[in-house]
Amino acid sequence: MSLFCSIFNDLIYIKFDLNLFELMKTLVLKDLKYTEILSKNKVLGESLSNSPMYTISVLSNIITSQLNDILEFVIRSQAINAKVNFGDYDNIVQNSETYADSNVVIVFWELANIIDGLQYKSLTMTSEEIAALIVKVKQEIDFVFYSLSTTPLVIFNQFSTLIFNQHFLRANQFDEICNELNQYISSNLPSNFFLIPIDKLFAQVSIERSVDFRYYYSSKSLYSIEFFKCYAQFISPLILSVNGKSKKVLVLDCDNTLWKGIIGEDGLNGISLSTNDKNGIFFEEVHHLIKNLSKDGVIVCLCSKNNESDLDEIWKSRSDFTLSERDIFAKKINWQSKDKNLQELIEDLNVGADSLVFVDDSSFEISCVESNLPEVTTLQVPKLIYTYPSLFRETTSLFFKPSQTAEDKKRLEMYHYEARRKNERKKFASVDEYLSSLELKLSIHINHSDHLTRASQLTQKTNQFNLTTKRYTETEIKDLLEGGDHRIYVMEVSDKFGDYGLTGLAIIAINHTEAEIDTFLLSCRVLGRNIEINFVNFIINDLKELGINHIFANYAKTSKNMQVANFYEKNGFDILSASDSRTEYRLSLNSL
Repeated sequence: MSLFCSIFNDLIYIKFDLNLFELMKTLVLKDLKYTEILSKNKVLGESLSNSPMYTISVLSNIITSQLNDILEFVIRSQAINAKVNFGDYDNIVQNSETYADSNVVIVFWELANIIDGLQYKSLTMTSEEIAALIVKVKQEIDFVFYSLSTTPLVIFNQFSTLIFNQHFLRANQFDEICNELNQYISSNLPSNFFLIPIDKLFAQVSIERSVDFRYYYSSKSLYSIEFFKCYAQFISPLILSVNGKSKKVLVLDCDNTLWKGIIGEDGLNGISLSTNDKNGIFFEEVHHLIKNLSKDGVIVCLCSKNNESDLDEIWKSRSDFTLSERDIFAKKINWQSKDKNLQELIEDLNVGADSLVFVDDSSFEISCVESNLPEVTTLQVPKLIYTYPSLFRETTSLFFKPSQTAEDKKRLEMYHYEARRKNERKKFASVDEYLSSLELKLSIHINHSDHLTRASQLTQKTNQFNLTTKRYTETEIKDLLEGGDHRIYVMEVSDKFGDYGLTGLAIIAINHTEAEIDTFLLSCRVLGRNIEINFVNFIINDLKELGINHIFANYAKTSKNMQVANFYEKNGFDILSASDSRTEYRLSLNSL
């Protein structure tokens, strides 16, 4: 199944056409003709028309109009109602002010077109002319950085000379201009900007297929449709991550997935899993990629039809097996259907099905999972096993996060703590007795700049206990904090088993004697412990001490947060208005 085509629960919730839903799961972007993309993008747009608009603006000094439908199609396929807009041709600096309110801005600044024909004119320019040009461009870059400083996400392509200078043995003045500007950008890049190493895309597609010089010289349309397909897929993990769409759990089959062979038939020494033999080298490379994901906080699990004792023996006896048992959080090693095992993992981990990526060599097992758990993204081990490491590398982009937090790096440890808690729960007859035994401790921080990264991440990842499901970048939360009219509460939780980490967030807008709860959320790892009641009560008391008379709040319904539909009512708020998708509340503090 194509990495591009993982479809999420939300599509079903918005009454997405189920026939199209099934069709989309089989599409591979690179195999689609441009006319097919245009047609399917139109259908997707109609299906998502009732969802909030997500605006992506492209600023460029070359023609990039063919990116429009391709990028919309890629992002809409993930249940995000993307609308791509284009600034005026070759007007990046001025347009950076005009389009700053977009959800995403993409800057396609082509070095060769900074002045017409720079790729060849630079070769005969004097050092004074080059220095003056560099100063001018740096000033323009500074203006763009400033104008887009409040945009949630800015995707900025690095300058490149590769298209024009690929045949030169020695660097020339065009390269020198490029290197100095790229160094300046890297040294001064705002936190809401993300640099795209565009040379990597040329490597994927090839320069020959990335560009068409006929159209560049006639109309400044440099890049091909094939390049724009690659570009749209390359940047999509960035956009998905800030919309809470990153994957969290990697589930792997074992036989012919983690090693070559079948342990139950070939025996302990008959399987190939390392560089000790020619068939194992591909699998060892994948093992290292898996370990790296685990290190970054991805939860790695096994799901295999096997005897568990056979697998245990591999870790005991095969010292050349790169993966350790510490890298694996959970194992479903039995003979029941894999979709059932995956469903149990989903429940055990308390995550959505769309958080999982499942890897197996069997087309039968892949089909069963796709039929019974369509939200799970699947990857089949390729028949040409030497392509397996490359395909797996591509898969890792599904787990992309813009930044790493302490919670990410400790996630596996936290899940092990949770497993111990579940075993502890079995000892108690009542939930209250169990919760009392945990010795829960809450630490609530107000307006601490140290927690911006994790606060942003919580908004992007939390779906179940999230009253409004608003997504914020780190820059946006920083702006709220520095604006002086918001209070940002971050909650840390721990118990006798260990830390849960930063697991609660509330963003409150203050307007004289009134306050509005913009965001109230808890990570799924602390649900079922009544922590939310203590958190909201702390906030209410804090606001009352500030002289707030009324607190306003709302619940915005999604496919995943219906369990908290009555949260405010249960905590004393009065309903002001209600519809199928939204309920407005008010709490008067004068009577408390």
